[in-house]
Amino acid sequence: MDAVSLESVFERMAAAAGRSGRSVDQITLIAVGKTQPIEVLMEAYEAGHRDFGENRAAELATKAAAMPADVRWHFVGPLQSNKVRLVRPVVSLLHSMDRLKLGAAWLKGPGAAPPALLEVNLGDEPQKAGVTVDEAPMMTQQLLDLGVDLRGVMAIPPQVADPEESRSDFRRLAQLRDELGSSFSPMRELSMGMTDDFEVAVEEGATMIRVGRAIFGPRIEQ
Repeated sequence: MDAVSLESVFERMAAAAGRSGRSVDQITLIAVGKTQPIEVLMEAYEAGHRDFGENRAAELATKAAAMPADVRWHFVGPLQSNKVRLVRPVVSLLHSMDRLKLGAAWLKGPGAAPPALLEVNLGDEPQKAGVTVDEAPMMTQQLLDLGVDLRGVMAIPPQVADPEESRSDFRRLAQLRDELGSSFSPMRELSMGMTDDFEVAVEEGATMIRVGRAIFGPRIEQ
């Protein structure tokens, strides 16, 4: 990782926030280090960064054990119920809550379960996790009734050639967050935007962006 890359992403994030009349302080940059070695993540840590994300349970558990205790970990990938034991003890936020079985598993264990975001499959893509937009209200109610602390929504929109094509999806997710917050429990978080489209996501209200390649470079093949 080049510290300049991290700084560049912050600058782009701040510029996008400014264009939408927001403060960059309202947005959390999650540095997603999937497949990257500890040494690379530590460069970002030593540059002052504290919010890191992973999308594989075992990799998260290994890195969390090796990194300093003040790192705020975010799990951003699909999570199997039998892998909750690896993720729950170390994360600050689960971005991929999408079913009751996972909600029940998430609540088991000592202490209060960390908060979660409802993952929404905006394009109804069969290869992606998440509830549909139509399913979101019922799933939100069921998860809240179960006792899950839902703080907002997360989505990965359909892949497009031009980031501008994702703008309508980001707006749709922001509207859904607002509707769910009005109908159920107040929800602030809007986790959307990655390396190729995070500036558009910020302009449309993202409170969290999940960036890997723009910070760490290409993913390391395993």
